[in-house]
Amino acid sequence: MRPVPHTTSLRRAPVQRRSAERLTRILDACADLLDEVGYDALSTRAVALRAGVPIGSVYRFFGNKRAMADALAQRNLERYTERVTERLKETGEGGWRAAVDAVLDEYLAMKRTAPGFSLVDFGNQIPIGSGHAEPNTRVADRLTDLLSGYLAREPDEDLRRVFLIAVETADALVHLAFRVAPEGDEKVIGETRELLRAYLARVLD
Repeated sequence: MRPVPHTTSLRRAPVQRRSAERLTRILDACADLLDEVGYDALSTRAVALRAGVPIGSVYRFFGNKRAMADALAQRNLERYTERVTERLKETGEGGWRAAVDAVLDEYLAMKRTAPGFSLVDFGNQIPIGSGHAEPNTRVADRLTDLLSGYLAREPDEDLRRVFLIAVETADALVHLAFRVAPEGDEKVIGETRELLRAYLARVLD
């Protein structure tokens, strides 16, 4: 069982293993129900029923479904970071283009397979927090910290701005690809990949 990150949306962080397992079941149920009924029809009561826990257990961790979706988004980001990290180990000395491919490929894989991801992903579809905590900023900051070591670059403000622009661009185009085709239009994805490479080349080459 993977640990659930302690997010600001949690009323109380799990301490014991049993409590952490219950939180995992709640978030898993939330993700499944998002795919089945959507965010508007999602309810804490339905999540509790699906997870097989008392409704009080849900409210122990979350004040409302928005907080629950935020925690799911944070868990998605943690799992995405893990997947990209593993891919980077496989690419070895493949250079920044291989790293960018890993970042995009793992995002596409989660978009296609992770329960609830199409609605919540890293929080993009559900407004959360203040401006500095916007989902794409969180993703860009995480990728900057992760990739700067791989690329032997200083994670300064210039690099963070470049990665934020790349993340914002990729996010918009990937959403377009999935509007065009359920599994993501390959031509749009291909153009996205080329656009990212062209933009990043002037900074990373």
